[in-house]
Amino acid sequence: QVQLVESGGGLVQAGGSLRLSCAASGRSFSSYAMGWFRQAPGKEREFVSTISRSFGRTDYAASVKGRFTISRDNAKNTVYLQMNSLKPEDTAVYYCAAARDSFWSTRTSAYDYWGQGTQVTVSS
Repeated sequence: QVQLVESGGGLVQAGGSLRLSCAASGRSFSSYAMGWFRQAPGKEREFVSTISRSFGRTDYAASVKGRFTISRDNAKNTVYLQMNSLKPEDTAVYYCAAARDSFWSTRTSAYDYWGQGTQVTVSS
């Protein structure tokens, strides 16, 4: 069992930056692929970024590539999402997720554990 708690969301102007953190409790954090997803009002939850459980391989949605960076610190049981050059269309609730059986994944269905989400609002 893994519990995930996101933090770092808030209100920022377009062009600004935020760093989201996701702290995981439980054993074997390093054995989980981790992902960030987001959900805007009236829209489905969508993939943002993923990082593999080893070797630090990463993948990003086309809409955030070059602006967002995912990283993990296995010693601290934490995964991060550095978000730069934020745009109003990045406004959403951001969720952290952990996948037990995948090396890494862009699919929502691959993830077994989810955090409660943190709100990111980007004003124009």
